[in-house]
Amino acid sequence: MSRTGRPATRCRNGVVASPHYLASLAGARMLLDGGNAIDAAVAANAVLTVVYPHNCSIGGDAFWLIALAGEAAPRALNGSGRSAARARLEWFQQQGLATLPRRGILSVSVPGTVASWAEALERCGTLPLERVLAPAIAYAYDGFPVSPSLATALEAGAELLAENAAAAAVFLPNGRPPRLGEVLRQPDLGRTLEAIARGGPGEFYHGGIARAIAAASRELGGLLEEGDLAEHRSDWVEPISTTYRGLRVFSFPPPTQGVLAIGLLNVLEGFNLATLGQGSAEAIHLMVEAKKLVYRARERYLGDPSHVDVPVARLTSKAYAEELRRRIDPERAQFPVDVLESPGDTISLCAVDRWGNAVSLIQSLYSSFGSGVVVPGTGILLQNRGACFTLTPGHPNCIAPRKRPFHTLIPAMAFQRERPWLVYGTMGGSLQPQVQAQVVTNVVDYGMDVQAALEAPRWSAGGLSHDDCSPVVFLEAPFPERVVAGLERRGHSVERVPAWSEALGHAHAIRLHQDSGVLEAGADPRSDGAAIGW
Repeated sequence: MSRTGRPATRCRNGVVASPHYLASLAGARMLLDGGNAIDAAVAANAVLTVVYPHNCSIGGDAFWLIALAGEAAPRALNGSGRSAARARLEWFQQQGLATLPRRGILSVSVPGTVASWAEALERCGTLPLERVLAPAIAYAYDGFPVSPSLATALEAGAELLAENAAAAAVFLPNGRPPRLGEVLRQPDLGRTLEAIARGGPGEFYHGGIARAIAAASRELGGLLEEGDLAEHRSDWVEPISTTYRGLRVFSFPPPTQGVLAIGLLNVLEGFNLATLGQGSAEAIHLMVEAKKLVYRARERYLGDPSHVDVPVARLTSKAYAEELRRRIDPERAQFPVDVLESPGDTISLCAVDRWGNAVSLIQSLYSSFGSGVVVPGTGILLQNRGACFTLTPGHPNCIAPRKRPFHTLIPAMAFQRERPWLVYGTMGGSLQPQVQAQVVTNVVDYGMDVQAALEAPRWSAGGLSHDDCSPVVFLEAPFPERVVAGLERRGHSVERVPAWSEALGHAHAIRLHQDSGVLEAGADPRSDGAAIGW
């Protein structure tokens, strides 16, 4: 049982878990209407682009793991966009820039989400795009009550949104951000979604929407042009995987940090976590030390594999994990905590249907409200994923024309007997691998149901935001003082954060009980979400 007393959602016919209840409901409606998990995932994601605009948008990117019934491994769909053809390192150097701007038009790369919706539906779905976008279109036109998470984000982002006239018109009606419970309407976005529903992704990448995006870029001094949108495509790639206590765990290959999620589980598999106790100082210490070592590969290797060679086989190998594990002292912190920023402005959702198809989908703007730029007349909020590039020559993630930036986004699944067993994911930027590891160990090592696993107190080694890159271990308030004392005795610097802090991610999960056919789903109380099934 969870700490809130909220039980896991248990059903047999289908379920959707997402960070907003209206999105979960939209996905469940597709399942009730005879659609499959892929249809449900697109419907839920589309609604989230309307009701959770601080975390996702059709101006952002998406990554998918899709498990089709009868297949022994999931399919992986890279729905991320690339930099502009004119995005040359020399151009940025000539502007006198040492780093990419975190906001504004120069942080914008091609949005990949819409193409990924169409590709996933064409290959694996059953319902037409027009049907699955209908709930999102209705919420855009008719409006929806502002949720707690969005209300907080609107207040915090008001200054950014005020800098762009089109963004202010959408998100600061009457000159101020809508408050909790007030109705937010986005008719321009409704019309854009209608055009996509009628004309398909071609309308976004070749038609009037593409022309509007390119015009906005030119007006603001950006680099994106119509040709950059016209050349975009989603790519089917091979997922990466490892074993963890008899399960086959799948993650996403570069340019994401999926290798870190796999590597962390590989290291942890060598420790008997179950005997140390869930949430104990002993267990957290080992996980934090493993995280520090595994994350060192991020800056050294990760980038777009079409531009750089990433040693994926080594980074995901058991031998490499053993090398790292031998360096961990169970009684002493030996390595500094990295200070990578962890913006939590992403959505993760899961869907499973009655036939056994399953989806883990993660979609993002990168920072809250992305670039802060809305394309006039469209309601499209553009991502700032291009800010993830570096301007360091020779770096694997150095900006170059038509290059995908490094991504923190990692959908995840675990299979048992060549069938989906756990479908999961989380928002949270750089902290995603460590949140995923906590969810997996809570379920696998400590026997929790998924709702309890998601609600359990979390920790994070490293900063929780762009503005807070403290080299400390953050613990949510419910951890007892003995845990703080145990970590400090081992040499960790520890800081407290409130219980169920949104900075520690919105994770969602569905467990498939293969013998009974029961679907056990949970939604993170750190979000406004729900797991809805029947």
